Amino acid sequence: MVDVKLSTLLKVHETGSYTRAAEKLSLTQPAVSKHVRQLEREFGVRIFERTGPKLRLTPEGKLIVRYAERVTALSENLRRSLADRERAVDRLRVGVTHTSESSIVAQVLAQYTEENAHTRITLRTDALASLYEMLKTYQIDIAIVEGGVSDPAIRTIRLDTEDLAVAVSNEHPLAQRASVMIDELRRERLILRLPGSGTRALLDANLESRGLSPDDFNVILETDNIATIKDLVRRNYGASVLARSACVDELRKGKIRLLPIEDLKMERQINLLYHHTFHHDEVLRDLVRLYEEAAHSA
Repeated sequence: MVDVKLSTLLKVHETGSYTRAAEKLSLTQPAVSKHVRQLEREFGVRIFERTGPKLRLTPEGKLIVRYAERVTALSENLRRSLADRERAVDRLRVGVTHTSESSIVAQVLAQYTEENAHTRITLRTDALASLYEMLKTYQIDIAIVEGGVSDPAIRTIRLDTEDLAVAVSNEHPLAQRASVMIDELRRERLILRLPGSGTRALLDANLESRGLSPDDFNVILETDNIATIKDLVRRNYGASVLARSACVDELRKGKIRLLPIEDLKMERQINLLYHHTFHHDEVLRDLVRLYEEAAHSA
């Protein structure tokens, strides 16, 4: 269904070389070059420019590749849907941020498959910006994220509102406190999410509103692995600032404590995002219901 020239183009873009693309596609290098030239003539633009030994997309080439990825994803979705229809199996491709992966989302998806035994779920974890691109190019069906995007093609359902708080071990001197002040954190060893994550962006923005930055704190380690952060906090190597939803299991089992920051209010929405062409309203309703049930029992 996909024009072979587009498949060739994507392989050249992926490998950065006509020769390597030819090897991957079991074509000759002249055949690969011919496909790209035909696309350039068809659209009246140059797709690649050579900078030294490397091929680089022109601005027009980037646009063509973006749409070629969408066409390819749609074709693959159609083939998969037809195959699933023959096997009476439905597939749901879900994207989540790192924080959402560590929250009750996995539980919700597992419960959904229990209620819908014919459904198979593929879960992908990435940053919000990447998941947004996957939604636009039909690589995923829905995304569960902190925050949202401004795009009329993407619909949003609010699942919850959560806050960020200070996570400490049960042995930490602050563990018996009801809350903590921001100045007190400046004396603590902090283990934080990497810059670029939603949690870190919210923290940095709130610190900036107070005339502060992470450089004013004793940050000993930064990582995007939330499980690592929680494990180090539990072992009392330092404190962290995490979303409450990411600590549901640890709180339930009494492994760590969460303390609100009294003079720093950090709230955000947890949203379910989907492309406007996703018309399975019953799936959305079931996921919202299961999320609400899991959140109330947490």
